[in-house]
Amino acid sequence: MSWWHGLTSETASGTARADRAVLKRADTLTAVACTSAYQRLYRRMAAANSGEPWRAFEQERIAALVAVAAHVTEKVPMSLPQAMSHRADGDDRNPVSQLRFSRLLDAPDIEALFTGLRRSLPLIENKVDPATLADDIYGWSDAVKKRWAYAYRWPEKSDG
Repeated sequence: MSWWHGLTSETASGTARADRAVLKRADTLTAVACTSAYQRLYRRMAAANSGEPWRAFEQERIAALVAVAAHVTEKVPMSLPQAMSHRADGDDRNPVSQLRFSRLLDAPDIEALFTGLRRSLPLIENKVDPATLADDIYGWSDAVKKRWAYAYRWPEKSDG
């Protein structure tokens, strides 16, 4: 979280602003992993990790959560599905449609989830709780999918 705060602070250093821009432009997890911005953070995290080295699938999830976090501009006290279905006063539609949300839940792998999240975050003005989002991306599983499904405010009728 301290890394994210440094990235999004109004007083962010030039390096932090550049890192954020690079991470936001990366459109695949390979592109993320090949940036110096990601590699510097990854190395710091790896040095602080006292357990076993991360396996390839964990490295993919770390790359996804770091890159997605670079898109988050404001921390709000809502999980991603809550933010995606939080309607503005007087609005009868979710910011993220049921169809788009369902596609996130059906993501066949972390790469597809990453792509879907990059496309969906602007619909909620890039506002979400970054810590909860990071936990969910890292722990992506059927249990997270079910939690998201229960937290999303499903429309009374299909909004496609």
